[in-house]
Amino acid sequence: MSEAESLLARIYEPGDLKTLSLPELHQLAAEIRETIVATVSKQGGHLASNLGVVELTIALHRVFHSPRDKIIWDVGHQCYTHKLLTGRYEEFPSLRQSGGIAGFPKRTESPHDAFDTGHASTSISAALGILAGEWVQGSRNRVVAVIGDGALTGGLAYEALSHAGQLRLPLVVILNDNKMSISPNVGGLSKYLSRLSMKARYQQFRRNFDAMAKRLPVVGDAFFEMVVRLKRAVKAVFYTDNFFVDLGFEYVGPIDGHHIQQLERVLQDVRTLGQPVVVHVITRKGKGYSFAEKDPGSYHGVSSFSITGGLVAKETVQEDPSSREAALSPVKRGVVNIRPDLWGNGSFTDAFNRAMLDAGGRDTRVIAITAAMEKGTGLSPFKGAFPTRFFDVGIAEEHAVTFAAGLATQGMKPVVAVYSTFIQRAMDQVIHDVALQKLPVLFALDRAGFVSDDGETHQGLFDIALFRPIPNLTILAPASGLELKRMLDWSLAAVDPAMIRYPKAPCPHEIHAFSQPLERGKGVFIREWGSLACLAFTGSLYPQVWDAADRLLAVNIAVDLYNLRFLKPVHEDYLVEVMNRYELMVFIEEGILEGGFGEYAAELASRRQCTAQIRVLGIQGNFGAQGKREELLHINGLDGEGIAASVLGFYGENRIYHLPPASGFKAPIWPHG
Repeated sequence: MSEAESLLARIYEPGDLKTLSLPELHQLAAEIRETIVATVSKQGGHLASNLGVVELTIALHRVFHSPRDKIIWDVGHQCYTHKLLTGRYEEFPSLRQSGGIAGFPKRTESPHDAFDTGHASTSISAALGILAGEWVQGSRNRVVAVIGDGALTGGLAYEALSHAGQLRLPLVVILNDNKMSISPNVGGLSKYLSRLSMKARYQQFRRNFDAMAKRLPVVGDAFFEMVVRLKRAVKAVFYTDNFFVDLGFEYVGPIDGHHIQQLERVLQDVRTLGQPVVVHVITRKGKGYSFAEKDPGSYHGVSSFSITGGLVAKETVQEDPSSREAALSPVKRGVVNIRPDLWGNGSFTDAFNRAMLDAGGRDTRVIAITAAMEKGTGLSPFKGAFPTRFFDVGIAEEHAVTFAAGLATQGMKPVVAVYSTFIQRAMDQVIHDVALQKLPVLFALDRAGFVSDDGETHQGLFDIALFRPIPNLTILAPASGLELKRMLDWSLAAVDPAMIRYPKAPCPHEIHAFSQPLERGKGVFIREWGSLACLAFTGSLYPQVWDAADRLLAVNIAVDLYNLRFLKPVHEDYLVEVMNRYELMVFIEEGILEGGFGEYAAELASRRQCTAQIRVLGIQGNFGAQGKREELLHINGLDGEGIAASVLGFYGENRIYHLPPASGFKAPIWPHG
């Protein structure tokens, strides 16, 4: 379809929708789906959830008046249609790219994005706050929170619903239900009764009747209470969802979320209602793209794929022994150079999956817990192998942690697998329910450090600074899949809580150093030549540190490499001894600098009067932008080039640091074969 024929290309703001006929709206919905599928197929993104809310988004923007009326998208991974209808069609091909539009709502991007979202269950609280702010200032604009049924497992949503029912402000909550099955008979009657209750004449009659009942002499209050109880009893029988009514909401639904006319009629009534209301809509995730309709879970968040063929299963790459030999082959001056560009099999998530299967097979006390991230955390195989020892608690990280604590009191070995960005939501539970009681809960933090494409809300930059101060908690950072397995096994054997942080990245080839047994509080040298400088790093940055070492070696600067392993606790005497061997010690971490490991190490060096000069590299003063992980590491000086530049800055561009003769090198700590 040409630009001239495209309806979507002519939508510059939501007001343009109001002139379209019903056939044109259906054509527009088809164009939106085609655009979303085409864009996501090239660069990845959230697919099924966005395809499911196309008609709902169109109806919302035809009835409400954005940006005066505010629409808050819970989680935000279903906002693509909203972005296309609010002036971002031409920018849409840049979705989730560095410098492009975000995959989530972003206030700095458009006035139509009323609130930044990226985590679940926040929309109702935010919308209620916005609405209260509007009403305090005398505005009578409407505020809409669109929340999926999954996000209602988060306790924050219930807290907000309870408060909204008390305030009685005209908040509109759209419950986007793409899971529930509704009994046809009961559902149909519920639909009729709930829509009837939205009509202005019914609302006026109800207000007049309630007032009259209360004015009856002697029995007024008692009669009114009896009527209220009777109405609740009727609703309990006929309404499919009366929980919202009990909280003080009007309820309408279920509504077909793909029927634009029906949606508009209901939303028009709702917009004039002067009290809080829940509109229950039934949608189908992945609608309009057959692969996503059949398997919405796999098409929730995707990388690039073939539109005609769908997602193609990744083939397992077998390691070529000759490639490993090449990776470990000696180079000039007797240096053994391990190339990080020859990767081993799979990602850190895959390594965690394999380690959990192994641990679960050896010990029936090992239990896996996730918060609606079964596939993302790699726990699907564990669920298949040990279904009675797998628990998905839904979008409820706080509950996941305390639930695990309860299991630990009974001698179980619970492993809570969660993204680094989401464990932030359970700080109190980690402190109060786990660490304070020294319960042996293991936290597996996937996506620690920079995360590609999803932007600021999903960066895992704060876990080190947040959790290092907590007593009784061990924090580890593996550099490879084998080291991750060793850390997981070590943690499961411990009697205190532990946390393992690892990136969304491929695992490097294994070397002997990664297989070395863990010593509490100590790291391990990857390369130890007796150099005058040492790079000490968190495991996720192993490839970047190797690249920096190669760059420095090219200008005759040799550096030793020390994998920290333990970020807490630290064997301080040993670390001081290590620092005193060098004139320059560089601590490099994929996390925020303030409160991070490097700041601690610098303070330790000062306190213990170490002779080494200390430099600390990390993320300084930002939340991490949108882009690929490699781009973000480069921007923050944490790639090989940036790390090498920091060392060169210490020595000066014109100073040559000659290597000692080959005979003076200490033998590498791994075998050559």
